[in-house]
Amino acid sequence: MTRQHTRAWFGLLVILCPVFLVSMDGSILFLAMPGISQALTPTADQALWILDVYGFAVGSLLIAFGAIGDRYGRLKLLMIGAAVFGIGSAGAAFAPTPELLIAFRALMGLAGATLLPSSLAVLSELFPDARRRARAIGIFAAAFAAGFAIGPVVGGVLLERFPWGSVFLVNLPVIAVFLALAPVLLREVRATGKGRVDMLSVVLSAAGLLLAIYGIKHAAAGGLSVTAVSATIAGAGLLVWFARRQRGLEYPLIEFSLFRDRVFAIAIVTGLLPLAAWSAAAYLSGIHLQSVLGLPVLHAALLALPGAAVLTIMCVVTPALVDRIGACAALITCHFSIAAGLALLLLTGVTGGAGWYVASTVVAGVGYGISFSLVADTAVAAVPAERAGAAGAIAETSNEIGNALGIALMGSLAALVFRLTGPDLAQTLGETLEIAPTAVLDAKEAFVAGLHIAVAVLSLLHVGLGILALRWLPQPSKALVPHASA
Repeated sequence: MTRQHTRAWFGLLVILCPVFLVSMDGSILFLAMPGISQALTPTADQALWILDVYGFAVGSLLIAFGAIGDRYGRLKLLMIGAAVFGIGSAGAAFAPTPELLIAFRALMGLAGATLLPSSLAVLSELFPDARRRARAIGIFAAAFAAGFAIGPVVGGVLLERFPWGSVFLVNLPVIAVFLALAPVLLREVRATGKGRVDMLSVVLSAAGLLLAIYGIKHAAAGGLSVTAVSATIAGAGLLVWFARRQRGLEYPLIEFSLFRDRVFAIAIVTGLLPLAAWSAAAYLSGIHLQSVLGLPVLHAALLALPGAAVLTIMCVVTPALVDRIGACAALITCHFSIAAGLALLLLTGVTGGAGWYVASTVVAGVGYGISFSLVADTAVAAVPAERAGAAGAIAETSNEIGNALGIALMGSLAALVFRLTGPDLAQTLGETLEIAPTAVLDAKEAFVAGLHIAVAVLSLLHVGLGILALRWLPQPSKALVPHASA
């Protein structure tokens, strides 16, 4: 191995530091929320925002920061983003109120949006050889997936010994290592193309997404109202305006023309829907294990390990799997395995189901791992090198938006079922258990009903996407993006 190759692989290890942290922080709060709720007493709406404002901030700004990094310097953006991520982590760890915690989580999300696309672009510069780049992207995807998967486990282990703020303080040593080594092992890279970032597009995408989700969550928690309907319609309108505006820009934030390729289009949807399923199932199952079955936080965290291991392994082996069976067959396998794994959660109940939860994460973990690896490789292979940051941002945006949407939409659906079928004493299971011990069984049954409906919807969506992939995609093809150049 030459000195240049050795430096490239060490550079990859450095890049994985912020990648791992950004993905882990998307899920590390799943088991920490009971402790945070006890310490800060957030409302039901505030609790959901604490969980998913991070994902929405990352997802809504990834495209913009991908373009900024392409034009003004990826390493510079990585360094700034890592420093801001550390500041946000420290602030979140010591936030005294729910409002401040939400604000610092949003700041962490903004910083995370600078890290992911630039990391993927720098990785592409480190590995110009297509085969080595595919291996590196597989490792990148595995780290990204592992962060999501073991976030709850890390949170559970920390919470067993330390206060809830420790789930944020754990980021600081990793950020310090990255800031020290990145200038030594990585070099500044810029795209040759010129052009400015269209700030109106940034505002439209971020505001549209936040308004639409706010309206949906508000309706699920409190019923239809003028505020909920107005916010949803306004958000949808802004997103339509954003999409139409991109077609007329010389330098759009999203290259919608890429979606004309069916493999690419289904792969990007595969980045969104599995993350929505994973985050929703992990969040709702975490409440089920702790609040319904009464398991200690560390016990609940350890139950997630088998699924996390399967998911991570699949990320690493997916490139070899694609070489053997083709990307199309891999995408189809992804969706049907996730659908089957989610369906196993329908066997959980008020008095049991921990074993079915483990089985669910293992079966679905096969599909989750395939989705993480395929989406990243497809996005990078589909575009010229000078657009690597923006293309990587499309892939990571689908993941982050999926993660946030899963909690927001499926969490809201479960909350709606709980409100309609539960004892109608409070908005959440935790609040009901505290104020009405006599209604424990009814509250738990209502929560499990919401869990079942949410996972059933997600399972059916994956079945539908799997059938669509069977009909749309050319089965003999083994290329991730047939027209892509090496």
